[in-house]
Order: sequence, then structure tokens, then C-alpha cells
Amino acid sequence: MHTTTLALALALASGTSATNYTAMTRAVTALNTLQTYYNPTTGIWNTCGWWNGANCLTTLANLSLKNSTVNDTATGVFENTFRVATNTNPYPARGIDADYTAANGTAYTISGQPTGAANASLWLDGSYDDDMWWGMAWVAAYDVTGVTDYLDLAEGVFYHLSRAWPSLCGNGGLDSDYTHVYVGAISNELFLALGASLANRVATNSSREYYLDWAKRQWAWFESSGLINANHTINDGLTGACTNNGMTVWSYNQGVILGGLVELHRATGSHASNSTYLTAAGKIAQGAIAALADEDDVIHESCEPDACDSNETQFKGIFIRNLKVLQGVAPNETYARVINASAASLWANDRTDATGFGIDWSGPVDAATVNASTQSSALDALVAAIW
Repeated sequence: MHTTTLALALALASGTSATNYTAMTRAVTALNTLQTYYNPTTGIWNTCGWWNGANCLTTLANLSLKNSTVNDTATGVFENTFRVATNTNPYPARGIDADYTAANGTAYTISGQPTGAANASLWLDGSYDDDMWWGMAWVAAYDVTGVTDYLDLAEGVFYHLSRAWPSLCGNGGLDSDYTHVYVGAISNELFLALGASLANRVATNSSREYYLDWAKRQWAWFESSGLINANHTINDGLTGACTNNGMTVWSYNQGVILGGLVELHRATGSHASNSTYLTAAGKIAQGAIAALADEDDVIHESCEPDACDSNETQFKGIFIRNLKVLQGVAPNETYARVINASAASLWANDRTDATGFGIDWSGPVDAATVNASTQSSALDALVAAIW
């Protein structure tokens, strides 16, 4: 697989500020390390899981949007992953629709589904957040390339998930997976984010209105669901009685909602920086920073440094990625300070030249914990620090 060299990034830097020059070269260096984990045969990055792979692809796309010298790497990965990665899906086409029972890896088609929905079934594994991470990844790939197959696939993912709405709480939302035993925050945030993202990208007015309607309904449900607590942070999910369960305030739950609300703000055609969607996002962002940032403005997960599992190692980059999206439409000195401090700290304190970045962005790095998940999470922060 073609990889971008640091020399190309240096060439790009002519005419940029010294700060941006540094940020860009650091991000490209981190990408080159991430790509040592990429397996062209599987279409996924070695050492991380299925849903983590979607986030690796997303952060690659985001860097490509800022630095055209990585486009060859990005487009090559998109093409290859699109072609082969479903063979790596641990549970292909595991039931989304009640009338589909055979988890046999066969593309599933039903009357009325949009273009791409059949192939989308092969990207689904029955965990609804996993499914939508891939939907969001293909939106990001579409933003880089304009390849409609990628957007069609994202639409197909959304279509299948829309058929699982409402949740077991009955009045809206999504359950966490096909077993329908838990209502988690992340699946519901991703459903909002994917719907609003599609509303901003599909070609026809009728399709835009369709996705915008879904996004508005999903946010109305989410806002009233109890998932957002009195501190304006989001707990992990709801109890069996459909009330806030008080479980961990994970960083990614504070992040995805920010990106989703920004996309919803754009989809409604609002240009006011004080729209209700941005106001809600600002409260959550400030609450999250108060809960997750240390005295040096570096973001941490509650499981650090020794108890984070292979999912939790991904979370902080997702938060920073989406905080930067909010910063783009509602600039705030606090957001910028946290983004810059996290990127600077992980580069200075949480890096090995050989293998990349670890879990704790304040360091010291534990080389044994470094993998494609920790690397791509850190890359999210480095990309966010490019201004």
C-alpha cells in the first residue's frame, strides 16, 4: 500500500505558519506509523478490532482533507477496504431486520431499500454502534473522494438501522444491538450524526428532507431521554426503567453528539452561532472538558492508565475529533486550548519512535499498550491541532 512520505508533507508546509507546519508534519509522521499496521489482505489495521478500523479510516480521511499529499494513501485505503474488509467482519449481516434470520454473510435485499443497502448488510455485525461507525467512515471517505458508492453504502447502513427504531424504551431511539436488551448513548448519538450527515450530502431535496426529519426526531428523543445529566455530560445508557443509569462518562459519548449537533445545525440551514443545536453542543462540550481534562488541559479516560480495554483506547480521539468540528462553527478558546494541549502532550510524553502512541496522553508511554487503536486515537488529536 502506498504511504505518504514526510518529505511531501514538508513540501506542503511552504507558506503555512510555523505552528501549522509542525502540526502537519507530526500528523503525517503519525499516519505513516499507523499505516504500518494496515493489512491490505483484510482491509483492516492489525491489532485493533472491527469498529476501531472504521475510526482508523475516518481519521485518515480527515487528514487527507487537510493535506492533499496523503490523498494517494487515503484513496488507496478506501478502495481496498471497500473491496475486501467485509471478509473480516466477525458477524456479517447479523440481524437488523426482524424478517432476516440467516446470519450467513449474504447481501440482504428487500423492496424499497435505497441503493447500497444490500451491500451495507455485509458491513453490519449486529452491534448498532459498530454498524454506524462504518457508516460515518464511508461518509468521511465520500468527503475526500466524491465517490458515490461510499455515500450509497452509508445510506444503506442508515436504512437498516432505521428499521430497528424505536428502542425498547418505546418512544424513540435505538437499542445497542440486535438483542434489544440495553439502550446505550453511543448508538443513539451515531444515529443522529449519520442521519444529519446524510442530510447534508445526498443529492435530492426529498432525500435531504428524509434524513433531516430523522435527525430532528432523534435529537428530540435524545434530549428528553435522560441520557444528559445535570452536569451536561452524557452517561453510558439507560436503565431498564428508561432512566439515566449513572454509568461512566466516557469521552466518546461527549464527542459524537457534538459532531451530530453541528451536522444538524448545518442541515437546518441555520447560520447563527447561537442556534439551539450549537447551544446544546456547547453545554455538553464545556461539561465534558470539566469532567475529563486535567490541570494541563489534557483529556483523560477514567480507565487510564492500566484498565482501558481495546474499545476504550479509541475513545479520546473521537472526542477531540468532534470537539474540533464544534470549534469550526462555534469557536471557543477553551476548546482550542484543550485540542492544542492534548496534541502537544501526547507528542512530547506518550510516544515511541518505533511503534507510536500509547493510552495516557500525559505519559509516560507504555510501549506494551501501543497498537493501531491508540495510534489512530492520537492521530485524531494531531489532526485536530492543524488549524
